[in-house]
Amino acid sequence: MTAGFPTARPRRLRRTAAVRRLVAPPGVRPGNLVLPLFVKEGIREPQPVASMPGVVQHTRDSLRKAAAEAVHAGVGGLILFGIPAAKDGRGSAADDPAGIIQQALGDLAAEVGHDTVLMADLCLCEYTDHGHCGIVTPSGDVDNDATLERYASAAVAQAAAGAHMVAPSGMMDGQVAAIRAALDGAAFGEVAICAYSVKYASAFYGPFREAAEGAPQFGDRAAYQQDLGRAGEALREALLDVDEGADIIMIKPALAYLDVISRVAGAVSLPVAAYQVSGEYAMIEAAAANGWLDRDRVINETLTAIHRAGADIILTYWATEVARRLR
Repeated sequence: MTAGFPTARPRRLRRTAAVRRLVAPPGVRPGNLVLPLFVKEGIREPQPVASMPGVVQHTRDSLRKAAAEAVHAGVGGLILFGIPAAKDGRGSAADDPAGIIQQALGDLAAEVGHDTVLMADLCLCEYTDHGHCGIVTPSGDVDNDATLERYASAAVAQAAAGAHMVAPSGMMDGQVAAIRAALDGAAFGEVAICAYSVKYASAFYGPFREAAEGAPQFGDRAAYQQDLGRAGEALREALLDVDEGADIIMIKPALAYLDVISRVAGAVSLPVAAYQVSGEYAMIEAAAANGWLDRDRVINETLTAIHRAGADIILTYWATEVARRLR
């Protein structure tokens, strides 16, 4: 203690629950959460995803119910992933007006479209028979520019079906500019782009690939997703997407990349989203099921950490559950 100066006591503001509540900073809110949902063509009942307890591949009917529950809980947005009955090399179902993702968007636009933000994942991995995020050349490489044409077409189809926002996740160079031009050219200038600007070649995606049935059938995605050790590249990719017309910048995964979320949030003036991915979800659920962690506290702690790092929006499979607790 320095003579002549009062003693600082930070614990004064931690003393009781009421004091802690009074001085608590703004935290995670239901309206900032986005719920990822899978909808599969040709199934009669929801199909549980074994590696993601509590998550299912929905039918169109069960999807409508899950969406309504999320909206009633106060969840701010829904992002849809479609799983078609038939796949081919060009991902034809991705932009088919009668494809499962377009039908599901139409269903939700009619029922909850005025009460939430409908987002559509925009990629080809769920729709191609090879599982890669774009058009594959005979040599096995992903053709960037041919893929952009498919993304542009899918964006227009999703917008026409009722999407308020498209979320290109394939990490192709120039994808935001190509999609923005296509949307504007088709009179969908009001449809926003949530760009997966920073998406790492991560081991945390395993359960998602089971849920979306989109695992690559050969090779991997390291040629177009980012290397986990190159944090500086994230900023470059994010700023490129800002210049190309993105409305929201996304980082994926979240928990292992809090430093990247912070860097990007400090460098861009757009809202920043982070995706708490399937592997993050699965490991917490597994540990909690074994009694190793306090499930609810860990969920809250991880979401708080992601928000604290700078994410304005969080995509999480716990969105509905957490929103109910926060209301």
